[in-house]
Amino acid sequence: MQLGLIGLGKMGGNMRERLRRSGHTVIGYDRNPELSDAKSLAEMVEKLEGPRVVWVMVPAGTATQIVIDELRDLLSPGDIVVDGGNSRWTDDEKHAAELGVKGIGFVDAGVSGGVWGLQNGYALMVGGSDENVERLRPIFDALKPEGPYGYVHAGRVGAGHFSKMVHNGIEYAMMQAYAEGWELLEKADSVDNVREVFRSWQEGTVIRSWLLDLAVNALNDDEHLDKLRGYADDSGEGRWTVEAAIDYAVPLPAITASLFARFASRQDDSPQMKMIAALRNQFGGHAVEKKD
Repeated sequence: MQLGLIGLGKMGGNMRERLRRSGHTVIGYDRNPELSDAKSLAEMVEKLEGPRVVWVMVPAGTATQIVIDELRDLLSPGDIVVDGGNSRWTDDEKHAAELGVKGIGFVDAGVSGGVWGLQNGYALMVGGSDENVERLRPIFDALKPEGPYGYVHAGRVGAGHFSKMVHNGIEYAMMQAYAEGWELLEKADSVDNVREVFRSWQEGTVIRSWLLDLAVNALNDDEHLDKLRGYADDSGEGRWTVEAAIDYAVPLPAITASLFARFASRQDDSPQMKMIAALRNQFGGHAVEKKD
């Protein structure tokens, strides 16, 4: 299958490679000419055979809107646009309507996998019509992990990004729990080897997980996380999750507290935020702030 891919950063570039390894033809466009297969968005579209599929992997908000506006003028009826970035679900219906006026289909895809996706595959949460989603199944099958799991058609337009938002909210709370446990162990006079305690949990315990494995990786690199400043940013999806919980009157005490804990890192050199920062760097390649 052939598709255009806009945005070839840490996620998009690896997705292009994984798709190509599966035999798909990918024409990528990025503002960085060293990464791009086309000199412009228009040239990328011209190289695609109709009906076209264009996957967008750019930052949520204004950047995504600019790309959607340009694609609306470049594409034709029957083409499909996939937004695979971390857009707010409320933007999806707007984008679907804007493209639908021209007869262009729209699918939203929440994508999880970070910098490890090329090797392990990407978990995909997809929203859109049955017809459009089924047409894109060869792409989803190539991107997802091997085996029966890692892909879901979550519902209509917006369902994919809503599901990914909740996924990220859960991720916030899980990372916060590991961070709090790590700090408590570090403070205890009786515990001599916190890293080995974390390592011992990797097998046989009910809290073993990939995040725990990544925490051990981070502690192997910097046993007490002394090199890191206790600061962790929030991408926006944690805030959206809490806002949605308020809208639906659903209590989310753990996820809400984990979001607020990140705000605390704006004030002090928080030990817990060292672990959060280390985990975000491990799974997503997110930047960390080093101590002076």
